[in-house]
Amino acid sequence: MSLDVSPQLLAEAEQGPVREEDFVDTVRTSLPYAYDLIASLATELKSGTADFTDNQTPPPSEKERGQLLRALASDAIRGSLERHFGVTLAFQNCHRVAAFRPGAETSETYTRFTSLRSQILNQSPEFRDC
Repeated sequence: MSLDVSPQLLAEAEQGPVREEDFVDTVRTSLPYAYDLIASLATELKSGTADFTDNQTPPPSEKERGQLLRALASDAIRGSLERHFGVTLAFQNCHRVAAFRPGAETSETYTRFTSLRSQILNQSPEFRDC
C-alpha cells in the first residue's frame, strides 16, 4: 500500500473530491523520505540559478527506495508534489530524481536528462535490482 489514508480522508473521497492539501499531507506522512527529498530539491532549485537539481545519493535502505518509487510511479502523487512544490520532476533510476523549473519540459536540459541516451548512460550493475 502506498499511502496511510486516514478514515476521514477516505470518507471524504467516498463522497467526492478531496482537497489537494489534504492529499499532499497524507503523502508527507506516508512517504516521508520521498516527500523530504523532493522538498529539498525544490528548495535548492529555487535558491539557485541552475536549470535543475537532482539527487544522486542512493536511499539509505530499501524502505526509503520503495517510498521514492511509489511516489514517482503514481501520477496522482507525483502531480500533487509537483504542484505543491512548484517544480517539474524527472526520474532516471531507482533514486535519481530531478527537480526542474515549471515549463522546462521543452528545454534542451530537460530533454537531455530524460533522453534514451541519458537513461542508458546512467545505468550501472548495482541498479539492476532496484
